[in-house]
Amino acid sequence: MNNDKGAPGDVVVEATSLQRTYDVRRGLFRAPAHLRAVGDISFRLERGRTLAVVGESGCGKSTLARMVALIEKPTAGQLTLVGADAVNPPAERKRELRQAVQLVFQNPYGSLNPRKKISAVLEDPLAINTTMGKSERTAKAREMLARVGLRPEYANRYPHMFSGGQRQRIAIARALMLSPRLLVADEPVSALDVSIQAQVLNLLADLQAELGLAYLFISHDLGVVRHIAHDVLVMYLGHAVEQGPKGRIFARPLHPYTQALLASTPGLSSQRIVLKGELPSPLNPPTGCVFNTRCQHVQQRCREERPLLRALDERLVACHYAEKFLDGAPPVRADVPVLAVPMATNP
Repeated sequence: MNNDKGAPGDVVVEATSLQRTYDVRRGLFRAPAHLRAVGDISFRLERGRTLAVVGESGCGKSTLARMVALIEKPTAGQLTLVGADAVNPPAERKRELRQAVQLVFQNPYGSLNPRKKISAVLEDPLAINTTMGKSERTAKAREMLARVGLRPEYANRYPHMFSGGQRQRIAIARALMLSPRLLVADEPVSALDVSIQAQVLNLLADLQAELGLAYLFISHDLGVVRHIAHDVLVMYLGHAVEQGPKGRIFARPLHPYTQALLASTPGLSSQRIVLKGELPSPLNPPTGCVFNTRCQHVQQRCREERPLLRALDERLVACHYAEKFLDGAPPVRADVPVLAVPMATNP
């Protein structure tokens, strides 16, 4: 498969002030409420790089993933994919854009049709989107199985005959059948055992190095993020609170929420931070900083004035008092190994 579409540094996807708002019915005679699932998210993702989006459940990660994967349309903002407007694409480029981005789902047990052989699962995208003949589609499906570390003869088996890790490899192979530029991976290893997680992550890293793929990687596991990401975007209640290079954010987090996330992951931080309360309802978000109801450093200004993302220490951070963490926040321990085992070919 030839996926050499662009040079390193080429922008694959660029989002500017993306928003997604849902109308929520509140009864027969009441006006619907407006739930802002994603508010003002901006990022740029280049060929061969991985942007990890992290945060608690309900923070808007998966909604952002669905917008980038062209499953949902943003309420506001701009989304550019391979140089074309992906919100209102030109008619002649719609098919190209659909092929340029593919999705890898969280659940390897539910994402494959149990009634179809693996050959059909892999060949369907080609049958729908290309003019390839049957023999050519079959050859490519077998080639793709080998590329993800599975035997080509497995094409004649059904999904229930594979382990979870093998099924996720098949899902990755299916996503690559159309030679995409971008993979949106929504919690792709969270349902797998830790040892299998490492194998799948190493497979993704190898494919990225070989094909120049860009990854939008959705995860709540910062250990996994540390292994695979180049850049990190931390979301809370639909908003970006910190984003920038992984090394900067993991070594010296400047937003209290990022610090709490790292402290909650064993081995990543020497701090002990216990967040009080629960994630506020997006139907009734707090005024001021979205994190002020749970922040251990909250000041009156935080309750009254929403901080905007601003550049500080080679990243963007939305905190009025981020400067004090430059010298005061304990650094993340650097002696902790990350997930990494040699990629094994499943028999």
